[in-house]
Amino acid sequence: MAALGARLTLVPSEGGRTTRKLILDMIEAARRLSLEPRTYWTDQLNNHDSIAGYFPLGEEIWSQTGGEVDAFVHCVGTAASSRGVATVLKAHRAEVRIVVVEPAESAVLSGGPAGPHKIEGVGIGYTPPLWDPTLVDEIVAVRTDDAKAMARRLAREEALFAGTSSGANVVAALRVAERLGPGATVVTLMVDSGLKYVNTDVYGRRHG
Repeated sequence: MAALGARLTLVPSEGGRTTRKLILDMIEAARRLSLEPRTYWTDQLNNHDSIAGYFPLGEEIWSQTGGEVDAFVHCVGTAASSRGVATVLKAHRAEVRIVVVEPAESAVLSGGPAGPHKIEGVGIGYTPPLWDPTLVDEIVAVRTDDAKAMARRLAREEALFAGTSSGANVVAALRVAERLGPGATVVTLMVDSGLKYVNTDVYGRRHG
């Protein structure tokens, strides 16, 4: 981002982990920056327009599976992507199971306490404003260590180079698939590249 000319504003967090305080501090930093001239704040967590942006993804999943999708599994950050896809899939077939994923260390949507974790981009420590529980059939909590281990396994065994939220998605999807059985079609997403993690203990530094 800096190479492309961006001015970076770094917001510190507890041990480099995602916490409720970090999310709120980042929101406040963005709000302050939005007061500067020629600046627009997308307000990601409250942007209802972003939900419809994922309708085409829902249609793509429905089309590519030939309408045979049994479950869609995805991590919750803002909740826009899971809600957008769920809206489309449920409209096609109400029986499609929508399974959302959150960090086990901060399983707020499951009724647990907020806590620090290192599954980047998800688990904001409180219920996202765009969250719609009426579209969700199940919530699965995944430990950070399991998400990291799955990210490494995906790279090693499948040549899929992704990050921790993708690892969490696959951990949860495998649990759902095991329960639904070999005839089921379970869809999940690989949402980012592992390039962002080569300097972390997911790939770069010594890990267990």
